[in-house]
Amino acid sequence: MHETTQRDGLVIGVDIGGTKIAAGLVDSTGKVLSQCRVPMVAREGASNALVAVTQAINVVSTNAKATGTMHLIRGIGICCPGPLDSKAGVILNPPNLPCWRNFPLAAELAHRYGYRVRVENDANAAALAEMMWGAGQGCRDIFYATIGTGIGTGIVVNGRLYEGRTGAAGEGGHLSIDYKGPICGCGKRGCIEAFASGPAIARRARAKLEDHPESRLLELARGETDDLSCEMVGEAYTMGDSVAVETIRETVSLLAFWLGNVIDLLDPEVVIIGGGVSSMLQPLFAEISAGLPESCVNKRCQEIPLVPARYGNDAGIVGGAALCSEKMTASS
Repeated sequence: MHETTQRDGLVIGVDIGGTKIAAGLVDSTGKVLSQCRVPMVAREGASNALVAVTQAINVVSTNAKATGTMHLIRGIGICCPGPLDSKAGVILNPPNLPCWRNFPLAAELAHRYGYRVRVENDANAAALAEMMWGAGQGCRDIFYATIGTGIGTGIVVNGRLYEGRTGAAGEGGHLSIDYKGPICGCGKRGCIEAFASGPAIARRARAKLEDHPESRLLELARGETDDLSCEMVGEAYTMGDSVAVETIRETVSLLAFWLGNVIDLLDPEVVIIGGGVSSMLQPLFAEISAGLPESCVNKRCQEIPLVPARYGNDAGIVGGAALCSEKMTASS
């Protein structure tokens, strides 16, 4: 298997965040052979940010040289927060990457390293990786969601990423489920992200505490309600705390309502959930699925499996590799 993998080529996957960059060497089976993490300097200008990215790539390249696999590298795939233009490889104006505005990242890296380079929204790339090597293997139509600080989604249709006319499709985290709901960070009202992301779950629990001073959540937060986190809500839920239980039950209903709309629109073969909040939600997947019929026109909605993502912290690295692996397959 290892020899076949080497003949098939390797890809450098890079996951760019607001505070860190993760990069790794990935083989054609989606296995991360080596990786590193370096700080991201998101507020010190475009050139300094580019230096941080090249530093991570150089570490991976050095590891490849040490193992005699440098000549097998076929491309660089970049996962990055949007907005971005994936077709042109340009970073437009991500809020947490103020260093880059209309920055041609793909062209800069291609010129520097001589490899083909692809840049994509992180959730889109993770969806592709899950189809190729993860929880969606064998499926051609996938809806992927990562639930964490925000909610990002990716759509795969007939084995290919669905990006829409301008490349901006797939923003499922900003589907509104209540036009009078709270204002989301994107500016719209009632987005699912404003209800069911990690911070939103904590915020809804915090709002209930005034009427429930006996809640274990106050103890976990050491009396500082502003410090209440989603993780604390999950911990209190396992203790049977009434506020946490009510908050999590609401979250189950909200996600079922949202996914019901998604299923009616896309009718995917599988729904894959990843991200930092997914481990807390995983024991509740069956309950979310049970709530789908009330929110779906599709009478066969419960035939669609709701499954955890394979890739956790490595989703960005492997997602980046999937972008180039897809391109190599398409061009072969």
